[in-house]
Amino acid sequence: MKAAFYNGNKSITVQENAPVPPKAGEIQIQVAYAGLCGTDLHIYLGHMDKRVTFPQIMGHEMSGVVHAVGEGVTGFTVGDPVTVMPLHPCGECPACNAGHSHICQNLKFLGIETPGAFQSYWTVPAFTVLHLPKGLSLQHGALVEPLAVACHDVRLGEVKQGDYAVVLGGGPIGTLIALVAREAGAKVLVSEINPYRLELLAELGLETINPKEDSIVDRVQQATDGAGADIVFEVTSSAVGAELMTQLPRTRGRIVVVAIFSEPVKVDLHRFFWRELKLCGARVYEREDFQSAIDLAASGKLALDRIITGTYPLAEAEKGFQQMENGGKAMKILLSCS
Repeated sequence: MKAAFYNGNKSITVQENAPVPPKAGEIQIQVAYAGLCGTDLHIYLGHMDKRVTFPQIMGHEMSGVVHAVGEGVTGFTVGDPVTVMPLHPCGECPACNAGHSHICQNLKFLGIETPGAFQSYWTVPAFTVLHLPKGLSLQHGALVEPLAVACHDVRLGEVKQGDYAVVLGGGPIGTLIALVAREAGAKVLVSEINPYRLELLAELGLETINPKEDSIVDRVQQATDGAGADIVFEVTSSAVGAELMTQLPRTRGRIVVVAIFSEPVKVDLHRFFWRELKLCGARVYEREDFQSAIDLAASGKLALDRIITGTYPLAEAEKGFQQMENGGKAMKILLSCS
């Protein structure tokens, strides 16, 4: 079988690799599609070399079919369409004992601390595998993991019918958050500066604003009769976004920080005090978010085809990373791994 290996220094080689037979409690999946995400790009750029083991097989957004099951595995048969919730918690730390295993203090993330999905056959713990509806295309199935991120963010943000929501950042996750929030009944405004993404967001029927051209604070004030947004999602990982997120909510409004900030940034804590704002971090997802994402994807309500910019064969994985690195006209890129 083939696998794509990250070797460091923006080098990826695709070569033969022996498949790993499933042991007891494991499932071997024939991978159909795997998505390139921002975390994979950070690995490719060398930002996470301390977390990976070289050579590293990346990838955690995926779909495929069951190829083999290990001893003791029930509920899955060969040929079942599936996806993977790529979290391997320890089950023993205070977070796990409190029922928060998705943010386990010793969490192993499949595709980072362990081999990932950029290979023809991927063997994983059975507890990470979820069924996909047979009517759901495997291309759309590969979007379930990032869609689960969005479902988790919207759930923690307590988005409800009639809310005014602002999404700062219209990349893949920001776009999915906007679509899920809209399905929850919110009116959504997405702030983005990339022309390609602004055009795509508009095609998806989302209201947009380019903060380099117009004042997002003024737009929100006008749209809410001076009250402010009910909920703000920060998805930019920028100091500007961290500063802006406190200027937009109404009194007792909510802010969900989705983006990863590798360095501390300035945040207006006086604004939190003055308006009694609520701040929530949102890291990954829980099982219920994955199931919500699967149901949403299968419903056909989301234009997932428009999220997929293009598909590369596994042998051309490096081209996909180069397109992501160059930015511009890219949203979600898939690898065909079979």
